[in-house]
Amino acid sequence: MNAIGAKVTPLRSKRQCPECGNASDRASYPFCSPRCKAIDLNRWLSGSYVIPGTEEEPSAPDTGEEN
Repeated sequence: MNAIGAKVTPLRSKRQCPECGNASDRASYPFCSPRCKAIDLNRWLSGSYVIPGTEEEPSAPDTGEEN
């Protein structure tokens, strides 16, 4: 087999950057640049991205007595 003409299949598929929509870069995948990567990290650290939780019902006050 001729290694010079062989087609190399990339390990990761091409994606758009989740921040700006440009083509992703191998060095900062899935982002297109270190800048977009830093913007996303800042949003996580500042609390802009929030995973919704469920509200728990308040439990009955503990009286210390057992049934």
